[in-house]
Amino acid sequence: MLKAIILVGGPMKGTRFRPLSLELPKPLFPVAGFPIIYHHIEACSKVPDLKEILVIGFYQRNDALNQFITQSQQEFQIQIRYLQEYTALGTAGGLYHFRDQILTGNPEMFFVMNADVCGDFPLQDMLTFHRERGPGAYGTVLGTEATRQQSLTYGCMVENRETHEIMHYAEKPETFVSTTINCGIYLFTPEIFKILEVTFKKNLEDNYNFYDMNSRVYGFDYLTPSKEVIRLEQDIFIPMAGSGKLFVYTTSRFWSQIKSAGAAVYANRHYLAIYKSSHPERLAKNGDGLPKIIGDVFIHPTATVHPTAVLGPNVTIGRNVTVGEGVRVRETIVLEGANLQAHCCILHSIVGWQSTVGVWTRVEGTPNDPNPNKPFAKLEIPCMFSDDGKLNPSITVIGSNVQVPPEVIILNSIVLPHKDLNGCYKNQIIL
Repeated sequence: MLKAIILVGGPMKGTRFRPLSLELPKPLFPVAGFPIIYHHIEACSKVPDLKEILVIGFYQRNDALNQFITQSQQEFQIQIRYLQEYTALGTAGGLYHFRDQILTGNPEMFFVMNADVCGDFPLQDMLTFHRERGPGAYGTVLGTEATRQQSLTYGCMVENRETHEIMHYAEKPETFVSTTINCGIYLFTPEIFKILEVTFKKNLEDNYNFYDMNSRVYGFDYLTPSKEVIRLEQDIFIPMAGSGKLFVYTTSRFWSQIKSAGAAVYANRHYLAIYKSSHPERLAKNGDGLPKIIGDVFIHPTATVHPTAVLGPNVTIGRNVTVGEGVRVRETIVLEGANLQAHCCILHSIVGWQSTVGVWTRVEGTPNDPNPNKPFAKLEIPCMFSDDGKLNPSITVIGSNVQVPPEVIILNSIVLPHKDLNGCYKNQIIL
């Protein structure tokens, strides 16, 4: 029997995803028509003998999360539970804190997936690979190739090319270590909890010594670190490397992080491409009386799209969206209830829930795609501001319940929710 754990973090995370994460927990943001972690759950449901999925995070339970879990259980016929941390416990602290729930039923192995990644997850291949390593293997890390420069912003792994054992692990190193990077997808046996227990007890001892030292120096508990925070990458993988217990399975399939709104548009493109082989019925088709479709486009069945509209490539039209006469949309996510009025043009953008774009208005952003001339290049998340304090060009994000007037241009801007715009904007954050 197998299980899967999806680590979703909490509201203090995902600040680069604002203003979209102000309305909805980031893991529930729709990409290619479905919430980000829906794609994780769908991948898990295809693994034979995987009986339960545990979602771990410190979001407060709410109607959106409860409804998503209920609907996903019904669709995939698999048990899904949300386990709420009392505080942020790190990427491994939640695993150790909820170890009894994870080990209930005596699973042979369990997957651990970070919610802020997307990809064509090769879970069955990882499982086969791990079983071939023998009983001494405690864990397998999904890896992929990056450029030398980009590898410095990820966890890097040096592997034995014959056995695929991880010999050295470095989290965001200052100098080049390896082009094989950590994808944030793992497969562990229950024996991993032995190492988590050792780390937890060490943290307890360090915490006690820290408290004792500061109580003598300052006379009170001064900046005591949390004893239950365990970081999977720094606290577990680094000491495990070279022990013969940790391995890497390298994939060439699509994979990316979803750290920003621009990354969501990039992920949308690739999930739509995956639909061509996995779910061709989800992609819109051309026909009489239908809008013109270019490339991969997802249109929710409840959306109303005028037949003179032109959509694509790489467009998602959400639930109850209205797309008017002569509208042009490309490389964009349009969220539930939005209204794109006649002849507006939306390029490289996200249009928020219940927002309206006026007639003949142009909303455009600047894509930040990987360099196509560099093999293995990954999507880069640039700083929001340049060194001279200006907003760096990126996709345009229209927050929820925003009214964009007719015949204006919104370029490379971020509009916070509940705004009534009254003119053109370029390279601005509209508060």
